[in-house]
Amino acid sequence: MQINKDICKESVFQQVFELYAKNLRDFLIYKFNDKESAEDIVQECFVKLWQNCSEVDFDKVKSYLFTVGNNLFINIKKHEQVVRKHQEKYVMSGKNTISPEFVLIEEEYAKKLELLIGRLPENQQLVFKMSRIEKKKYKEIAEELQISVKTVEKRMSLALAFLRNNLEYFK
Repeated sequence: MQINKDICKESVFQQVFELYAKNLRDFLIYKFNDKESAEDIVQECFVKLWQNCSEVDFDKVKSYLFTVGNNLFINIKKHEQVVRKHQEKYVMSGKNTISPEFVLIEEEYAKKLELLIGRLPENQQLVFKMSRIEKKKYKEIAEELQISVKTVEKRMSLALAFLRNNLEYFK
């Protein structure tokens, strides 16, 4: 009996969800220490899997889901760091309250940035996250992905150009 490995088929996707959702949720609850955030990220992971189902190898679907989940966790934590840093600067400047306008603008910017990063092609998105979030050098990325440093540079250049062109609205 041959197992159907086409993730784009709803029945196979449902089986993948049933197989990995609980473990992914538990992993993210451990990382976040927050059940609601973990459940939100699990849903985002499976949405991303559905959007990229034709590009994800069935045998690597678990790794894909956990990598996406971990990357989303890292993005959220990085955003929280940025917010804390700005809040600290604001407090250090002698102002005791953060304007609601500032918080709103920052939240909108973070949402737009996260959305745009999600719209990058998978190879550019992976290189961008490894470089900017995981703080890896291009050479490390190239070795890990088994591609040339020039390919890493090209993907990063394309990702940055896309983000720069689509974030102009915030300048």
